[in-house]
Amino acid sequence: MATRAYQQFYLNDAQQNLAVMFDYAIRLLKYDGDQFFLYFIQSEVAQKFEHANPKYIAGMCGIELAQNVLTKIGAAPKFPDDPKIKLGKEFWLGWVLAYYQWYSGLKFSDLQEYGLVPSEILSRYILHEADISKFVSVANKIILSNKAASPTRLQKIRKARGLTQKELSELSGVSLRMIQLYEQRQNDINQASGQAINNLARALCCNFYEIMEIELIP
Repeated sequence: MATRAYQQFYLNDAQQNLAVMFDYAIRLLKYDGDQFFLYFIQSEVAQKFEHANPKYIAGMCGIELAQNVLTKIGAAPKFPDDPKIKLGKEFWLGWVLAYYQWYSGLKFSDLQEYGLVPSEILSRYILHEADISKFVSVANKIILSNKAASPTRLQKIRKARGLTQKELSELSGVSLRMIQLYEQRQNDINQASGQAINNLARALCCNFYEIMEIELIP
């Protein structure tokens, strides 16, 4: 079961704020949705949202969130004096994105990594008339498809550290064959022993959860 950072009681505020943020940034400030989503993550506003920081979940309105994101990344757009929020596709984008992040327990950076980005969501705007569970099902399929086509996190981090599989095996004490099976997804690294995961993480100078694969709930 997914670990959710905040109770469902706060979900409506979170959805409302992200909905307004995306409508304001995309429709009124004319930012590309995928680019603004990346700014949202890079600014660390996304992380504060994920960790249920009350200032970001409910203490700011969506317009203030967008302005906070842009200020943190050093952008200086001209903010409209009297913005008019519209309940259209950009609003829906933020609404379902906030819901899915809460429901799945994934980080916004996970969603970005595996292709659940604004352009993909907006292309499925027809789902705004369906129950939210339909969007969850579609979002899961997008993520699983992109996950299957991409290298494992273990492989990405190993290569970023400039290590071969053999070198990682020697540093971690985990057998070369097991590392190969994890990277080929023939063995599920999430089912590995705690000692093996910790040894790999220490050898790669990262946290253990960084090499584990995301898991989705239906």
